[in-house]
Amino acid sequence: MPDGTTPSPPAFQATPRAFAQVAEITAREGRPGAGLRVAVLAGGCSGFQYSFALEDAPAGDDLVLEDKAKIFIDPVSLDLLAGAQLDWTDALIGAHFAITNPQAVSGCGCGASFSIG
Repeated sequence: MPDGTTPSPPAFQATPRAFAQVAEITAREGRPGAGLRVAVLAGGCSGFQYSFALEDAPAGDDLVLEDKAKIFIDPVSLDLLAGAQLDWTDALIGAHFAITNPQAVSGCGCGASFSIG
């Protein structure tokens, strides 16, 4: 940047495919105003695991991403997801939300849990 600072990466991003899938899920569930809660919980075989759930409204301190749908992330999870991206993948092994997390230094084979270095 002209002032010598480097721009900080977005706290968290979601792809258009992820937003479209959240919109499809909330419509199918009859909850068009709901959003997808993305959280990081302690557990899994690598130390942390991702959690996804529908919620009707964000908490007061959530990061809320909004496009065709809403995605909610609490501040504690956001620290562990800084710079990460949510996507929707549809492969031979199945369709699911996937997170690319630059802070994750290792993970399990199924991609559901990870560790921070």
